[in-house]
Amino acid sequence: MSKAKPPKLQAQKSSLIAAYAHGMRQNLTPSESLLWQAISAKKLGLAFRRQVPVGPFIADFLAPSIKLIIEVDGGYHAERVALDERRDSKLQRWGYRVLRFGDHEVVQNLEGCLAGIRETLAQAV
Repeated sequence: MSKAKPPKLQAQKSSLIAAYAHGMRQNLTPSESLLWQAISAKKLGLAFRRQVPVGPFIADFLAPSIKLIIEVDGGYHAERVALDERRDSKLQRWGYRVLRFGDHEVVQNLEGCLAGIRETLAQAV
C-alpha cells in the first residue's frame, strides 16, 4: 500500500509557510537549539533539516531520507494534545514517523532523547 502524499498548497499559502519556517530557523527555542547541536552535521549518521515545511505543517526537525520528524514541544502543547494527535496522524498517513519530546525533557535528559532517536534510526534501517 502506497502512502498518501502531503497536499499541494496554493502558492500564496506555501510561500507564507516557507517564510514562517525561515523565521523559525532563525529563532530556535533553547531546547530546539540544544537538540539541533546534537543532531546536526550528520552527528547521528544522517542529515537532519530544521523547521521544514511538510504540507501545511512545519516540522521542527526532519530526516528526509527516512521520513523521520522530531518535534520539541513547549508547555503550550499540553493544551493542544488533540490537535497534535490529528497532525501526527496526517503525517503518518503521508509516510512520516513522528517522535515528540517535551522541551524540559530535552534540557534535562538530552542523552535520553538522543538514545530514543538512535533507537528509532536503528529500526528504520
